[in-house]
Amino acid sequence: MKSTKILKDFFKANAWRYVLGLLWLMVVNVFNLQIPRMLGEITDLIQSRQIDGAGLLRYGGYIVGIAVIMALGRYFWRIFIMGSSRRLEYYLRNRLFAHLETLSVNFFNKHKTGDLMAHATNDINAIRMAMGPGVLMLADSSFLTVITVYTMVTTIDWKLTVLALLPLPFLAGLAGLLGRKIHVRFRAVQQAFSSLTDRVQETLSGIRVIKSFVQEDAELERFDTTARDYALKNLRMVKIWGMMGPMIQLISGISYMIVLGYGGIQVINARISLGEFIAFNSYLGMLIWPMMAVGRVINVLQRGSASMDRLNVLFNEKPEVFDDPANVKPVESITGHIEIRNLNFTYPDGTQALENINIKLDAGKTLAIIGRTGSGKTTLVNLLLRMYNPPKGQLLLDGIDINELPLDVLRESIGYVPQDNFLFSDTIANNIAFAGPYGQDEIEEASRLAQVYDNIIEFPNKFETMSGERGVTLSGGQKQRISIARALVKDPTILILDDCLSAVDTQTEEKILQGLRHIMKGRTSIIISHRISTVEDADEIIVLEDGAIAERGTHQQLVQQGGLYQHLYLKQQLEKKVSEA
Repeated sequence: MKSTKILKDFFKANAWRYVLGLLWLMVVNVFNLQIPRMLGEITDLIQSRQIDGAGLLRYGGYIVGIAVIMALGRYFWRIFIMGSSRRLEYYLRNRLFAHLETLSVNFFNKHKTGDLMAHATNDINAIRMAMGPGVLMLADSSFLTVITVYTMVTTIDWKLTVLALLPLPFLAGLAGLLGRKIHVRFRAVQQAFSSLTDRVQETLSGIRVIKSFVQEDAELERFDTTARDYALKNLRMVKIWGMMGPMIQLISGISYMIVLGYGGIQVINARISLGEFIAFNSYLGMLIWPMMAVGRVINVLQRGSASMDRLNVLFNEKPEVFDDPANVKPVESITGHIEIRNLNFTYPDGTQALENINIKLDAGKTLAIIGRTGSGKTTLVNLLLRMYNPPKGQLLLDGIDINELPLDVLRESIGYVPQDNFLFSDTIANNIAFAGPYGQDEIEEASRLAQVYDNIIEFPNKFETMSGERGVTLSGGQKQRISIARALVKDPTILILDDCLSAVDTQTEEKILQGLRHIMKGRTSIIISHRISTVEDADEIIVLEDGAIAERGTHQQLVQQGGLYQHLYLKQQLEKKVSEA
């Protein structure tokens, strides 16, 4: 599995860090075991009056020295183990983000943004906890248990040790049972967190619509329902996790009771010394931490395992659109000759979008596409950009099947202005130069051609003005023109304008078109619009209806045909006259 390989690659490069961290952890534990032994010796020496003040100071010095070594050891195991878990978090988050960028548009049609955000934050954090504190507690408790029990058996009394450890098998069985339940319930918690994140993201993105429709209270109720579900799932998990602590305390209490009873009799009968009894109790106290850690380890590891299961689903997603090494041709540039042969396309959900489309667009010519909403205009453009894979042999660029062109070459050759004029929360200059880097002169020239330069220089910070999230600080027309400038600055071989002038007035539209006519000379262009004035100068115009070409020709030819194009033309001419009157 790809996800398993990702973790293997990380551990192959970073295993030595974990090894060093665990070695330092063992050093700390070995020295930690010396303190109970010394306390036992001191107790016996004091009881038999065989030690003086200098001897006590010497033992005190030993204990301080051990404490210094342990402090250094704890520092280094934190650096190596906890540091490695942070490296894993960084590594996983970057790999996940890079993987998401490779996935096709259809994947994002089926997955909500908030859910993906939860994977990139909460799930990866749970894995970090498992591979940092989880690994630490597991190794520490295991090693400390083994060497402590060995020390208790070999230096004090093996019978007392066996009796003290009798309750531990019950703890192991309980831990296994509860661990499985924690795994299932934590997956439910993470799914609820994804829903909560998605609800917040969607609400904040649509806050202007919510306020304009006075739906704050209704959205609050929806959020409350989602938040309550998240809280309830957390409480269900906490009920299981909450049983671990009391049960461990109970079992450790039983162990102490056995030690006090049987061990006290051993001291009275002089089979072990008082100092050995005190040392044994100190060792038993050290075993309480591993027993306590069992619950925390199971909780942390099961959370990490559940989150890794969720991430595995994403990592195992395969992109639908990609460069197939077996078929892709070593093309470095395209001239812009487009040919579509009997193109039929159905979306993955079964929706028929295009039917029997035939178009031949020579390099440097302009094609206009017009049609009602849902007629398939944007779908055709998406296929040209290979957001979806068209059927083989039905869409060709420069005589080459578009499926055989390298994606980078194809998309770098196209300047695309979509209907949804998405701007990043950055400066206007950086939004225009998004495909860059480009110089300031190139950015300004593109903004002039898009008729947005005058607007930009009126802002206090000019091109350094922040656009806000999704360009919220700009008007709809300004966003559209900045999107046009972003496409023009690329100097693309093919220019696609997908209904990108709908938010500007007719006078601004005419100015933009004048600038675009100069640019479109010698450049293959596709213009999608609802306005006849936008497309009337195109070399060929096609009218799409229900995914098929209903009419085609030049502006004059279509006006005389008496179909949908003529109807739209006459309607818009009447609207223009009314407006002028």
